[in-house]
Amino acid sequence: MTRNVQDILARQAQQPFVDFPSLIARHAGERPDAPAFVCGDDALDWGGLARQADCVAAACAAMGVGADGKVALLASPGLRAIQAFFGVVRAGACVVPLATSATAATLMGMLGDSDATVLVADADARETLKTVEAELMAAFSQRLVALDFQAPGWLGWDDWLAGGGRPPAVDLRADQAFNLIYSSGTTGKPKGILHHHGMRSRQANRRSFGLGPDSVMLLSTPLYSNTTLQPMLATVANGGLTVLMRKFDAAEYLRLCAAHRVSHTMLVPVQYQRLLAHDDFARTDLSSFVLKQCTGAPLDARLKSQILAQWPGGLREIYGMTEGGCSCVLDAHEFPDKLGTVGRPAPDHDMRIVDDDGRVLAQGEVGEIVGWSPYMMAGYYKQPQATEAFYWRDESGIAFHRSGDIGRFDQEGFLILLDRKKDLIISGGFNIYATDLESVTAAHPEVADVAVIGIPSEQWGETPLALVVLEPGSALDPEALRAWVNAQVGRTQRLAAVEYRSELPRSALGKLLKRELRQPYWT
Repeated sequence: MTRNVQDILARQAQQPFVDFPSLIARHAGERPDAPAFVCGDDALDWGGLARQADCVAAACAAMGVGADGKVALLASPGLRAIQAFFGVVRAGACVVPLATSATAATLMGMLGDSDATVLVADADARETLKTVEAELMAAFSQRLVALDFQAPGWLGWDDWLAGGGRPPAVDLRADQAFNLIYSSGTTGKPKGILHHHGMRSRQANRRSFGLGPDSVMLLSTPLYSNTTLQPMLATVANGGLTVLMRKFDAAEYLRLCAAHRVSHTMLVPVQYQRLLAHDDFARTDLSSFVLKQCTGAPLDARLKSQILAQWPGGLREIYGMTEGGCSCVLDAHEFPDKLGTVGRPAPDHDMRIVDDDGRVLAQGEVGEIVGWSPYMMAGYYKQPQATEAFYWRDESGIAFHRSGDIGRFDQEGFLILLDRKKDLIISGGFNIYATDLESVTAAHPEVADVAVIGIPSEQWGETPLALVVLEPGSALDPEALRAWVNAQVGRTQRLAAVEYRSELPRSALGKLLKRELRQPYWT
């Protein structure tokens, strides 16, 4: 075992495990009337959250769902969804938050794979689920719970809670399943990412975010995303207030910032872009901010500079993945000369750069990023082969996670992210990083969005194509844009062509869906 991993494990062993139901009960005992969650016009205090979690736990027990059982949650952010989430955890079961944006077929696949025996859903998911009504009724007979609607075969929220008795006595373990999150499926069939209680507890109790009882965290991303769950759980652990948005809207987000004196947030890059471009941004009081965080995709250096100049408080970019292990942190307000990086390895992380043969490379060399930390998934659910394929093992056999990203560490230990390994374009034997070309193209004042992909080429094997969304009103000729870009890049990097699009496909968290863009050219 490497020295770094030994030291980290020794420190972690000294920290006691405290489960989330116990933390919520503690907050309820000390500050029962203090607000824990706000969504729209509704608020939930710590006393109410503890009581409702008990009721949900009792309802789960009445359905035979207890330790190591699984309950699927298909809902937009809301107070009942939060009560259901923590109530399932209180019951000792594993909560399975599912993507409300998924197709009915994908949802049924995830439900079947997860082994969930109860499905809790809200009205936002109702239309999608109607198309698989018969399958749902067969798979979840008498086990469909409606948060905020009425329909045949569905048990209403109040009726579900009324059917429970006393909450069960549950002794939660650190190695017990906490949540099962499904990957986005942008690279194939979604995989279930299993997190244990111990990992979530360690992760939430880190002190690096400056959270406390007076903190106000504003979140505007979906409940099925780790982008939401990680900061939400950290706020709960520290007794702060979490303000939820059912759906992101720039004007409403800014209003909530001022109304609640928000101190913390987690956003994805596209949300920062929309907020800074909104007419209300300059006149909104954002002086209460302590720390803004960004994850989900790389944050452009120019946008980082703009945020630092116009938005009070610190800016932290987090590079990582739901599986954990490979995480870097850039406190941009402390290192304004490092905005072209994604920061240094986060505390308690051991990260390396390896080549295609798995050999560790020297500092400054380019290869795949791998990492280990105490904040890693337990594995892909029911997929031991996929889990093992995700590992890179060091000389002592310790399993590091493969990021699938290509990068290098500079002399100060800051990670320079170059590209996704699968997005690397190999043209005539030369490696071309799509992100380099995207960065140059995006700098043109008439370009609103861009994605660079590799397309087939008889001469070179593949060659780079830029798919571009222009700013409204632009009449820029695609050949003129191609020449402008190619004049700024190396001879082996030049774009073969530029094509215009009205929009580029993105996930609910703003990630470019390059697989969809490449498919027509390669099939």
